[in-house]
Amino acid sequence: MNFQTVQYSVKESVATVTMSRPEKYNACNGQMLRELQAAIHEARKDKSVRAVILTGAGKAFCSGADLADLGDDFDLRNPFDIRRWLNDLFHPIILGIQEMEKPWIASVNGPAVGAGCQLALACDLVLMAEEAYLCEIFNKRGLVVDLGGTYFLPRIIGPHKAKELAFFGEKIAGKQCVELGLANRSVPLNQLASITSEWSQKLAQGATRAIGLTKLGINRGIQKSLEETLIYEAQAQGLVANTEDVLEGVRAFLEKREPRFTGK
Repeated sequence: MNFQTVQYSVKESVATVTMSRPEKYNACNGQMLRELQAAIHEARKDKSVRAVILTGAGKAFCSGADLADLGDDFDLRNPFDIRRWLNDLFHPIILGIQEMEKPWIASVNGPAVGAGCQLALACDLVLMAEEAYLCEIFNKRGLVVDLGGTYFLPRIIGPHKAKELAFFGEKIAGKQCVELGLANRSVPLNQLASITSEWSQKLAQGATRAIGLTKLGINRGIQKSLEETLIYEAQAQGLVANTEDVLEGVRAFLEKREPRFTGK
């Protein structure tokens, strides 16, 4: 696909998806959402890709939905339009990130507001610049928190804190996000790219089939009973049992060395 609002590249088994409307602080319009869907599809089908980075160009990660550029046929006051827009354009992105058997890192370089906040939370790991922040701004626009916000927030930080963030729409800076469990680490902006690269390489050089199935297991475990989770884990172990990475892991243990995984 000829991307115009998204940059997509692959280097050393890591795909980087960059939302690229810097003049709009990477606000999502219809074109960007369709291109994000295409980038997710590309990363999923490319067997050489073993980890994915999601980030933003310029000063922002993503400032949310571009309410001024949703298309001539869109009317925010029309219930059908807003449901169609969410179902057709946004939901496949959130589900695509969550359901892909490859780990995603959100490299939050600046404000992640509204939809941008949910895109970050949908990723498996969240690295934030100290200067960056997350903000559930929906209620300040008279809107309901959507795009998985009412799913992710209470599971990450509990219902009471989730309601505080959702009701008041306050900016939560990088260090506070780490304290709350919304992010894994907060670092100075000039270190964010290098640490993101370091983490992505660790993932790409790991036992990626096992990492992917573990990711899906954790995501499902949040919703399933213990018994259902135990059944899934047994099935997942059966899937990786005969992979080259398991054999390499055992050999490395016996030979007292670090394993050299290939993702096969």
